[in-house]
Amino acid sequence: MLYILITLLIGFAAVNTGNNLLFLVVAGLLAFMSVTGLAGMYNIKKLIPVLHPPKEIYSGLPATFRLSVRNTKRFLPSFLIRLDCLTGQNVVFPVVLQNTICHAPVLLTFNQRGQVPLGTITISSPYPVGFFIRYWRFEIDSSVTVFPRPIASDSIGSGDGGVASEIGLRRERGLSGELERIYPYSGTEPLRMIHWKHSARSYDLLVKGFGMSVAAPLVIDLDALPGQGVEERLSRAAWLVQHWGGERPVGMLLGGRVLPVGGGKQHSLMLLKELALYGCD
Repeated sequence: MLYILITLLIGFAAVNTGNNLLFLVVAGLLAFMSVTGLAGMYNIKKLIPVLHPPKEIYSGLPATFRLSVRNTKRFLPSFLIRLDCLTGQNVVFPVVLQNTICHAPVLLTFNQRGQVPLGTITISSPYPVGFFIRYWRFEIDSSVTVFPRPIASDSIGSGDGGVASEIGLRRERGLSGELERIYPYSGTEPLRMIHWKHSARSYDLLVKGFGMSVAAPLVIDLDALPGQGVEERLSRAAWLVQHWGGERPVGMLLGGRVLPVGGGKQHSLMLLKELALYGCD
């Protein structure tokens, strides 16, 4: 802005005085402005930003995204590149070489659960001389699923003895645990299961049968959880899935629907997504 103001003042002085030297100065300033403007615009052209979300995003809690920018220019690098996200977070790359991708972590916070669009990313740069800042805005077409913010709960669900019951254990056949029985070798058991001492006293090979302690399934009933409203109960259900999902099979009763019991990280993420989208249709 100061550069433009100085150019205008010298231009007015040249017109009022008719001084040819001032006209040359104004022409030089305008030429410099044009050249730097073109260089600045080309500096931020052919840059493609991408925002990579993490697997788990909870409402009201900062999540670490990976922000990257790709320079698709074949010959020239880009300098002093700044990327601004929708939530006000920004990343600055001093230089992005041609045909390369630069990455940086950025913390983003979403204050509502559900399917949330990522919005826009603004690419800007003061290059080459810092008199002007050029920018492009890129609309990010994708969205992320924001889970309810977890709230610790003493209740653990239903289906295993009540809403506030303790963890139950059941015995199943396994390869570890306490020795429960000795039975004839069928050919399918691993060799380390053979009980060599007892087999030496018998005409047949005998194998050891162990028990395995397995946590009883947990079925979370959303309507049975404590809370002053639906959002608080969703948050408590999200905490239960997050806390118990890696230790025992978890299922859910959600709005008249029965989500089957299952285990593993992917199953827990599926339950959290159901909680995030509950009532958003």
